[in-house]
This record gives sequence, structure tokens and C-alpha cells, in this order.
Amino acid sequence: MSTVAAASRVPPAILIDAPDDLDAINRLYRDKRWSDGLPIVPPTEMRVARMLAAIPQRPRDVIVALLAPAFHAATVERIAINAVMAGCEPALMPPLIAAIEAMAATEFNLQALQATTNSVAVWIVVNGPAAASLEVNGTYNCLGEGAWANATLGRALRLILRNVGGALPGDLDRTTHGQPGRYSFCCAENEAATPWAPLHVERGFAANASTVTVIGAEGTMNMNSHSKDAGELIRIFAETLVHPPSNEYTHGGEPWVIIGPEHAEVLHRAGYSKADVKAKLWEASRMRAGRMAARDFERAVQSRRAELGDITPDTMLPISPSPADIGIVVAGGPGTHSVYVPCFGNSRAVTRAFA
Repeated sequence: MSTVAAASRVPPAILIDAPDDLDAINRLYRDKRWSDGLPIVPPTEMRVARMLAAIPQRPRDVIVALLAPAFHAATVERIAINAVMAGCEPALMPPLIAAIEAMAATEFNLQALQATTNSVAVWIVVNGPAAASLEVNGTYNCLGEGAWANATLGRALRLILRNVGGALPGDLDRTTHGQPGRYSFCCAENEAATPWAPLHVERGFAANASTVTVIGAEGTMNMNSHSKDAGELIRIFAETLVHPPSNEYTHGGEPWVIIGPEHAEVLHRAGYSKADVKAKLWEASRMRAGRMAARDFERAVQSRRAELGDITPDTMLPISPSPADIGIVVAGGPGTHSVYVPCFGNSRAVTRAFA
């Protein structure tokens, strides 16, 4: 059969002769370093054409973004190729393109994320009506397996970062360990369960808009508490955020908390707005700078001097420049769990709408 493979030049993707045997095709893609280590769907001309047909308003040769660190062109066609490989349904092309556009924003700092030794991955949060119509899971096991849209949308983004952005492990991608979120990291917000404005509305979009938000996430830390006291929940959340070997305290980051619906209800019943939760977390998570290793302390001094002035070992470092920099998403199913998602530090989330 003929499959499509992305070339380093913009026009157009090249055709290669590939064997009909699926195992042989996957071996070829592994040998060429085009796969993420999992089986791929062969991107045949027919499959790629079907993907492109979902976005007729975006010609296949249009460049959506130049992706670091190689700064190759992410054309609509190349995005479609990798979407096929990841197993995406064609309906996922609009949010995938929006996520690519968001990652290319200056404040997201993709160059740093792609080339760092840090284990950071790109987390996609989907909001709005499309989250339901595309069946992006925001409830039970929303960060786990089992939801086709979550798995394939997140995977497609990672394949694009690899095959177009050039982030091959050990080459331009220098991550020391990586993390499972580098296979796929995608969920929806559980808007039906949030007592506050959902993420996309908070970030300035209409409630009926569909959006993707991309976040530079280092991983996840489960927070299991049966407490029904809002102040106590804030305290234990804040104590979880505090950790000395932290990019967030070093650079002034953008930490994220996925609040489970049960915990969100506890906080809401106590009269806490989302802004209240952020302000209380920000204040309670201050960390004495002297807890850092000596070299890390010096990095924080250099990185945050303009923000905080003179920093001494007794300075109580805030985790972010302001309470507003703390991100909150309500997601997951019933249960006494929330999740801390530490961020890369030198990156800011970006949201884009799609139709």
C-alpha cells in the first residue's frame, strides 16, 4: 500500500511504498522514528483525505505554525497525517489544529518545553459544547485510559511535537526521564459539576464557545482527603503544592489544581469563589526560600529578583507571581480526590477557540 509520511519541506507530504502487512508497517515507522512506540494507524492517502475533508476551510498546504525546536512547518496536511497515525476521528481535527496554534504562542514557550531536561508534557483541556459532542471525557477516569477522544487527541499532539517539531528523545528532546503524559495527556472539564465559571469562560470566552487550553504540565499528584471543612482542604492542598525542588518556586510558575466535584462542592458551600480558592492557596503555599538546595536558591534569586526584589533564605516565596496565576479545573467523577498538576515554570497556558 501507499502511505503518507511527513517530509522536512513544506510542500507537500511525500508518498512512500509501504508493505501491506500491519506489523511490517509499524516496524518501518519505528525504524524511521516516526512512531511513539505504540502501534500506529497507517496514514494512507484515503485516510488522510478523510481527515482533511473534516476541515474544508483549511487547505492542506496552509502552515498552522512553525514548531520548536526544529521549527518545521506544521501544515494542515502534516497535522492530518499524525492525527491518522494516532487513531483520531476526523471530527478531532478542529481542536487539534487549535491546540497547535495555542502551543505556538510566545507565552507558551514551546522551545523550552521541547528541549528541556524536565519531564514536562503538554496537557490539553477541552471546554464548551464540543467536549460533549466529541465525547472528550471529563468525569470518571478523565486522565486515564478508555476514552477514545482523550487518548487519540492527546497522542496526535505528541506525535506532531515529535515528527514536525523534531523533538526526538536523545536528540533535540533532552528530557531526563519523561513521563506517561508524553504519550497522551488530555481531558475535558466537568462543566456540569463545577460550581464556578468553567475554565474557558474564566479566560474570556463565551459559555457556548468550544475551546482547547494547552498547559505545560510536569505530572500529577493525587490529593485524597475526606475532609468536609473548606479551610482544612485549602491547607492540605497548599501543603501538597509546597516542594523545594520546584520549577514553580524557582521561576514563579503557573500551578494547576484539578478539583474533584466533591471537593469543589465543599469549597462552594463554604462560600468560596474560584478567586477565593486561588487567593487562599497562594497565601498558604508560600515556602521559605532557605528550604531549597543552595544552587536552586541562587537560581531563584536570579530568576525572581525583578518580581520580588532581594531574596534571602528567610523570604517566603509565593508559588506564582499572583493568585490569578494558579489554574483551577473541576474534573473527575465522584470521590474524595483532587489532583495537583505542577507546571514547568517558564510557560503559561494558552486557550484557543475552535468550531
